[in-house]
Amino acid sequence: MQARRAARELAFILFSQFDKKITNYSKDDLENIILKSVRILTSNASDDLKVAVGSLIDFKNRVDDYEAEHEVNLNRPIGAANVAVPLTSDLTKRIDEMIDIADKALMALEIAEFTTLESQSDVKDYAIKIAEFFQKYHSEVDEIISKYSKGWDIERLVKMDKDILRISIVELLYIKDAPMKVVVDEALELAKKYSTDDSSAFINGILAKVIVDNGLK
Repeated sequence: MQARRAARELAFILFSQFDKKITNYSKDDLENIILKSVRILTSNASDDLKVAVGSLIDFKNRVDDYEAEHEVNLNRPIGAANVAVPLTSDLTKRIDEMIDIADKALMALEIAEFTTLESQSDVKDYAIKIAEFFQKYHSEVDEIISKYSKGWDIERLVKMDKDILRISIVELLYIKDAPMKVVVDEALELAKKYSTDDSSAFINGILAKVIVDNGLK
């Protein structure tokens, strides 16, 4: 995982932890929330991996039972090769779920590692930079989101979508040191991972308008 990608995901988790007006947080507050966020990530990753291991054990038992109880297998000569086990849609779905859980857990652990290593302190620093820029320009950023949301009340938007847009708009309009395509692509990845099925299209539409109207390239 690249450092900036880890920083964006950490910033998203940081935003999710805010429980008071954004301008009321000091830099020390932000650092403490990041530490709390990393602990949440590692704890969730550990829980997810335990679920994945349990699912793998269950899957193995089901495969063993299928082989032992299949009528073809029951009638085969002793010593014959094992009967083939078909990948049914149910088993395929379970495999996909386990892969998804493992991927998310591994990403969480990578973010935690990036954040705690001294040589990778830029991850924490960039996440805090995003938060501090949003503190400074939060009114303008939320006005931009409201402007392009076509009648949606910003207070009624899914908070995860709103936070992803806040992070991306801050990067695009105020920090301005990351490629536009990277900012948009990673916003969509966050939406796919954390928000609803319709979120990616909504976020992409808003960011496209921000890019066009501000002449970004």
